[in-house]
Amino acid sequence: MPATIAIDERDVLLVIDMQNDFMPGGALAVAGGDSIVPLVNRLAQNFANVVLTQDWHPPGHISFASSHGGARPFETIGVAYGDQTLWPDHCVLGSPGAALHKGLTIDHAILILRKGYNVAIDSYSAFAEADGETPTGLAGFLREKNIRRVFACGLATDYCVAWSALDARSRGFETFVIEDACRAIDAQGSLGAAWAKMEIARVQRIESTEITAKNRQDRRPFGSGSV
Repeated sequence: MPATIAIDERDVLLVIDMQNDFMPGGALAVAGGDSIVPLVNRLAQNFANVVLTQDWHPPGHISFASSHGGARPFETIGVAYGDQTLWPDHCVLGSPGAALHKGLTIDHAILILRKGYNVAIDSYSAFAEADGETPTGLAGFLREKNIRRVFACGLATDYCVAWSALDARSRGFETFVIEDACRAIDAQGSLGAAWAKMEIARVQRIESTEITAKNRQDRRPFGSGSV
């Protein structure tokens, strides 16, 4: 791994699910989720291409424990596409909890991708729904933009970040997870298991300090009015 990774127009920063319901005090809070907002904003200044994702669930979504009589959050049930972890109601479309954190300032994002809007199937990954077969269209969009490398950050490392990174690799993108720009749920060993899968898939684990914009000293950061 080089001391620094130079970012250019063939790279994308994938900012995953930086939404109110995943922040402290939210319906499905990730500890320290709000603490990475300033770092994510700074990282985005290095990228011409930034994609934001949002969980965007209709009421009665299959992933909600409340949709299954007597079930409790964090139980696992079998559904048509496999095992489904049940969650508290969260990121209901149009609700304050589904909104992006107010401190996120990435006005130059080229796409906001909403996932999980099919009531009958969950969607952790930015690239495919939980059946592993139904695409979101993100891979095709990135190929049309001539993207070669995906840099992922956001919430949560062991769920939507990991699933997105694994799917990016399986679709042929060189993929990096920026560890210090993520936070995890880490329930029952889920974080260690996620990193193990990503290592096998050759997802590269990096820190934000390893990223620099190509020729940054000669130009303004992306999305910023000042150097």
